[in-house]
Formats: sequence, structure tokens, C-alpha cells
Amino acid sequence: MSTFVKICGIKTPDAMTAAIEGGADFVGLNFHPKSPRFVEPEVAKYLASYVPDSVKIVGLFVDARNQRIEEILGNVRIDIIQMHGFEKPDRIAGLFDRYKKPVIKSFGISSKEDLKQIELFKKAGWVLLDRPGDGGSGQTFDWSILKDFKSPKPWMLAGGLTPDNVAEAIKLLKPNAVDVSSGVESERGVKDPAMIKAFITHAKAAR
Repeated sequence: MSTFVKICGIKTPDAMTAAIEGGADFVGLNFHPKSPRFVEPEVAKYLASYVPDSVKIVGLFVDARNQRIEEILGNVRIDIIQMHGFEKPDRIAGLFDRYKKPVIKSFGISSKEDLKQIELFKKAGWVLLDRPGDGGSGQTFDWSILKDFKSPKPWMLAGGLTPDNVAEAIKLLKPNAVDVSSGVESERGVKDPAMIKAFITHAKAAR
């Protein structure tokens, strides 16, 4: 079975179409206002309107309050909630219980100690392992930290992945999914449709 692929930070029709046609399993819409990949809710609503049911739409939030999340969920099709801030286990559990949608919790990884906290997030549907920070840096973290790592949850690898290194990452670490944002951009915040398709092709062919 091939590795699942998530293309995050989509904010244009060209990028969304490339992700869908390329075979992405997840597409991410970023609702963090400080991000260069932030998408206005009305634009997100349009982009989500033509995503097939077979592709899951992920809404990314950073330490967002329920009011903000509910505003988005009330107007945009969101299948999965991604929390990319400093949320605690009870916050993730509360989101799952309240909205009845799977929740992805991201973790910045700088040492093996960082992996221990994953066990506390019982109601996370997925965990996403990234370099420390708010994502989209274009830099990998030390993958050797993940040697012998056995995740209690399905997990996504993020941080510095590109069409050129994603196959190596999959062969080395065997994640359930890979997540890319800046690695398929022609400039900061601007997705390149050809790079999106190349990333998906290389990820799906890797073993």
C-alpha cells in the first residue's frame, strides 16, 4: 500500500486542481492569519466545493478558539481538523468530542523526549511530526530521532520534504503519510502545480 500524501497550504484553484489530479489523499487549507499560506474563508469555501469526497480536506488552525473553528466549519467543508500550536491533550480531546471530526495534532521534534508526549494525546486521530516552529520552514529535522519509533497513532512526516527527498524519507522512516507545503512552492506561499504533481508521483512510487 502506498503512503498517503497531504498537500498543505493550498490557496489557489491551480494548486488545488494539481493536488486532486495528482492523486493527493489530503488537501490542507491554512486558517492561521499569520501564515503566508493563509486562505480567506470565502476562497476556502470555493476551493473545497469541488474536492471529491475521496480526498479529505484538512483545516489547519494554530491555538484557535472554538468560535473561530466554528465559523470555518459552518462555511467550509472540513473533514479533519489540524491543530498546529501548543494545544494540550484535553484540548484535542475536547475538539474531537465537540465536532466529531478526526483531529491531527502536530509536534515539533528536536529530541527523542519530544516523542514521549504523543502517548498523552489519546483522542488524536493522527499525529504529525515536524521540525519545531509553526510549520512551512522548508527545513527537515533530524530524522535519526525517529529510529525505532513506533507511533501509537497513524502518523505523518512533515518538515522540509520536497519532490527530491520524499522517496528517501518514506523508505527510511515508513510514515503512514507525508505532508508538504513549502517544498512544492516556487516562492514563499505560492504553490507550483508541477512540483505538487511531482511530489505526489515520487511519494506514491516509494516503498
